[in-house]
Amino acid sequence: MENILEISGLNKSYGSFSLQDISFSLPEGCITGFIGINGAGKTTTLRAILGLASKLSGDIRLFGMDMKTNEKQIKERIGIVLDGGGFYDDLSLAEMKSIVSSAYKSWDELIYRRYLDRFSLKPKQKINELSKGMRMKYALALALSHKAELLIMDEPTSGLDPLIRSQLLDILKEFMVNGGRGVFFSTHITSDLDKIADMLIMIDNGKIVFQEEKDILLDSYRIVKGDLKDLTKDRENLFRNLSKTAFGFTGITNQLEAVKKAIPEAIIERPKIEDVMLCNIKGGKNDVISISEKRLSAG
Repeated sequence: MENILEISGLNKSYGSFSLQDISFSLPEGCITGFIGINGAGKTTTLRAILGLASKLSGDIRLFGMDMKTNEKQIKERIGIVLDGGGFYDDLSLAEMKSIVSSAYKSWDELIYRRYLDRFSLKPKQKINELSKGMRMKYALALALSHKAELLIMDEPTSGLDPLIRSQLLDILKEFMVNGGRGVFFSTHITSDLDKIADMLIMIDNGKIVFQEEKDILLDSYRIVKGDLKDLTKDRENLFRNLSKTAFGFTGITNQLEAVKKAIPEAIIERPKIEDVMLCNIKGGKNDVISISEKRLSAG
């Protein structure tokens, strides 16, 4: 399996924030989730990949080519969906399409019109008349109409209702049916990635925390629920993240066998991506209440 994207030693500073030695790769055939809380460095990394922000140091290669010397050829093979779209609001969909399509040799008008029909979009509509969900569908129609091999998406489902988010995920699954493609999906809404991601990369405070296959990552953690009387100081140290209420404790651990031995009566559950993300945030062990605990308290 070849890598569609390879980043090595990427450094970039914005005021007091900086990307620090960012290195990861995207294998073809995968939907890769790029996760982290707001401000972790996701958008800055994407802008550097796309050449929209200069980097201080590091190498970026797409399809085996260096971005610095092959930018035009590389961007011909990339579809980009950014939060907000990046459109001229006073233009019609047809006018905006004319601007975008002129940049691609492989633009396919038939594919574009099929997506417009599928999304119930009208060419004469003004962009400023579109809802956020319709803007995202329009952005996706543009991104998919020049036979892109890699989709790069920045918070594509943020602020969308569940139905439109589900439709978007279905389209991504369809896109991946043909081999040799990839999706790089940056988001803090990890419930979408629970459904479709193959690979996960987490960034926090400008540093990569992990890159791992989703199922392997989730199998290495477990949510544990039990009675407060079963906790001791030594047992608390088995958890990456722990919270307590009058009803008991909820924690997340990557030392499952040790927990089972120490607290055999505990309830064990498989975590969601968000649980794993939160317990890996700096300070998360003491400061972050897991989503599962919120659900327990609410229920």
